[in-house]
Amino acid sequence: MMSKFSSLRFGCTLALMALMTIGTTKAQKADTLWLNQIDLSKVNQEYGSPQRNRSVDRKPLTIGGVVYKTGLGTHATGLIEMDLKGSALSFHAQAGIDDEVGPGRGSVKFVLVADKKEIYRSPLMKSGTAATTIDVNLTGVKKLNLIIEDAGDGIDYDNADWVNAFFVYQGDKPIAIGAPPVEPYILTPAESPKPRINGAKVYGARPGNPFLFLIAATGTRPMTFSATNLPKGLKLDPQTGIITGTLLTKGETVVTLKAKNSLGTATRQLKIAGGDKIALTPQLGWNSWNCFAAAVDQDKVKAAADAMVSSGLINHGWTYINTDDCWEIKPGSTDPILKGDLRDANGMINTNKKFSDMKGLTDYIHSKGMKAGIYSSPGPTTCGGYTASYQFEFQDAQRWADWGFDYIKYDWCSYGKIAKGRTLDEFQKPYILMRKALDNVKRDILYSLCQYGDGEVWKWGEKIGGNSWRTTGDINDSWNSMSKIGFNQAGQEQYAGPGHWNDPDMLVVGLVGWGPQLHPSRLNADEQYTHISLWSLLDAPLLIGCDMTRMDDFTKNLLTNDEVIGINQDALGKQAGRVYKEAGLEIWEKDMEDGSKAVGLFNRNTEPATIKAEWSVLGLKGKQLVHDAWRQKDLGQFTDAFTAEVAPHGVKLIIISKAK
Repeated sequence: MMSKFSSLRFGCTLALMALMTIGTTKAQKADTLWLNQIDLSKVNQEYGSPQRNRSVDRKPLTIGGVVYKTGLGTHATGLIEMDLKGSALSFHAQAGIDDEVGPGRGSVKFVLVADKKEIYRSPLMKSGTAATTIDVNLTGVKKLNLIIEDAGDGIDYDNADWVNAFFVYQGDKPIAIGAPPVEPYILTPAESPKPRINGAKVYGARPGNPFLFLIAATGTRPMTFSATNLPKGLKLDPQTGIITGTLLTKGETVVTLKAKNSLGTATRQLKIAGGDKIALTPQLGWNSWNCFAAAVDQDKVKAAADAMVSSGLINHGWTYINTDDCWEIKPGSTDPILKGDLRDANGMINTNKKFSDMKGLTDYIHSKGMKAGIYSSPGPTTCGGYTASYQFEFQDAQRWADWGFDYIKYDWCSYGKIAKGRTLDEFQKPYILMRKALDNVKRDILYSLCQYGDGEVWKWGEKIGGNSWRTTGDINDSWNSMSKIGFNQAGQEQYAGPGHWNDPDMLVVGLVGWGPQLHPSRLNADEQYTHISLWSLLDAPLLIGCDMTRMDDFTKNLLTNDEVIGINQDALGKQAGRVYKEAGLEIWEKDMEDGSKAVGLFNRNTEPATIKAEWSVLGLKGKQLVHDAWRQKDLGQFTDAFTAEVAPHGVKLIIISKAK
């Protein structure tokens, strides 16, 4: 086995041998570019950030027991696009799974594609396997892609290293390139000063439990609100538009809402469904994790609620303010802020000192017409290592209800150490138990199952009482991550509907970073339009993950298009399905309550493309009116098909209805 330092000598020897075998011209000698010297901002990977001379988790590069001094720590799926400028002569490297993931974890393949032709594919690389050696001739090659594939089994523990990796070139120095920058551009028209009522047109609540609904309306303030045919037990504040109280009986009631300012009056019907179902449309709101992670505190959550109001997003139907992990006591911590008694004498969970007044926090959020969410795990500890709900499920559900929470994200995490194997019964068991606990309290608490799609949760999430369920691992703000997660939802549409939604994870637009250091989303403008369009078509929960207090105009514009949000919140609740896929082009179609169809034309390629949506593919006939949802304007009447030019990684989101 190589010593700790022999790997460095080995890399230098490789470089010397490469230079000697290639030789030099009389006019110019060969030079070396080490892979760890490239611009790391151009490296695209599905988890973490690339690291020079360290693993993706910032540990010494170690493959198969050998420590390497020089290299690039990355993660599957990964892509490094190199512009070789025709000057490269060869590429030399070793590659493998980093030992930091532990025995038996992770599996990848390393692939090299030169001018769109595959020239190298590694064997299957697993944890503990010695590094594979790569030596390829690049004479005449203009573009080279260094690819890390996930080997078809997902990206968990795929911490992949390129070590002793370098190019030999003569002439212009190769450079790493990414997709050309796409400057933010705004499509959504400015709001009208006249009143307009937005948000969901149907709302479910359980009789006997506290009721809270805000009439979301844009337009110049001051504005007053009224409602006719409100069910008994409910009352409306005419100044705030907040409906509170308690439904007395089951049944559906159609209420006429009105919003009035100095420029006019808007009316809209709202169906209030009193019964056993809540979450009749996907949840809209904010979650702290993708922004603050462990840096979250009570003041940051309050600030997010304030920003939801001051930004105007609240007027478009955004409802939930959710605190994710790290509000609890952390067992074993010596930090005076995080340590303390895990529970009181009655077994009720305690908060750490960052959250000194949970009841005050929920009251603050409710006073603005919004709802409050919280987080836990069925295991002994959360993903962040904080106190969780194992063996205290009924106490925790009661505690959340007493505090006034309306939403619980229940994250698998350490329950993996409790579960007796990975059977369907074991996947379901802790979630069934918490469902019973939630049914035991007198409060409507939306139940969000977070267990990453294990056991094909979409097939049984509704049966055990979930209101939404994660279908994938965690998302990050890369094209690889977002597009793979979103487009892989095809085929799951049959399991979603009012009260039970597939959840492909939170939104990664705006300033994100998993705390405390934040950065603008790495998705370019076209990719962010694709993200919001696809999630809306999918009837996915839309949970903003950015710093709400620092949204730029582009991000705000993405999140305030009422026609796009309306696709997501359509009362029919039918998730879109993919109806066409060929050569990186896809068409997704969603039936709407009014008989129209919302259609997304997606280009997953790196070059512009023309996409033709034929009526025969969409189940349409005759003359149809096509409307651009983002630009909120009619594009005209079309017969047989609609064709559009779509940007790389971009979308054309349209609504098609029968021409009159």
